[in-house]
Amino acid sequence: MPHYSDAQLKTVLEEVKTIAVVGVSTNPVRPSYFVARYLGLKGYRVLPINPGHAGKMLFGQTIHASLSDIREPVHMVDIFRRSEAVPAIVDEALEVCDGLKAIWMQIGVEHAEAAAKAEAQGISVIQNRCPKIEYQRLFGELRMGGFATGIISSKL
Repeated sequence: MPHYSDAQLKTVLEEVKTIAVVGVSTNPVRPSYFVARYLGLKGYRVLPINPGHAGKMLFGQTIHASLSDIREPVHMVDIFRRSEAVPAIVDEALEVCDGLKAIWMQIGVEHAEAAAKAEAQGISVIQNRCPKIEYQRLFGELRMGGFATGIISSKL
C-alpha cells in the first residue's frame, strides 16, 4: 500500500472544494452514501455520479451518469468502484474535469498504472484510503465518531 504523509493528505483535503463521488449509492447504509454525505456536511460541494440513478436527487444535487456530464470545475474525484474500473474513470477525469487536483481511491481500490498516469499530469493521487476517515483523523474529529473516546473508567 502506498504511504502518504499526514501533510500530503491534509493538503489535498484543504485544497479541494468540489468532489465528484463516482459510484455513490442512494442507499443510506452504503459507505459511499455516508462518506459523500459527511463530505457535504463538512462544506465540500459533492457531485454524485452513478449511471443507474442519473437524474435523481441526492444531497440536493442531481446525480450525473458520468464525469462528462458535469458542467463545473471538479477538484477531486473520489472513486467508489472496483480497481479494474479505475483506468477508465481516471482517463475520463483527466480529459473532462476542469480544475482537477486529486484522484482519491477508496479503501480497497488501487491501480498503480492509472495513478502514475494522473501523477504524470500533476494530479495528486491517494489510493486505498477514505477521505472521511482521513478528515476525521487529521482534523481531530475521531472522538465525534465514537473513536478515541478518552480515559476508560477504572471502576469498570
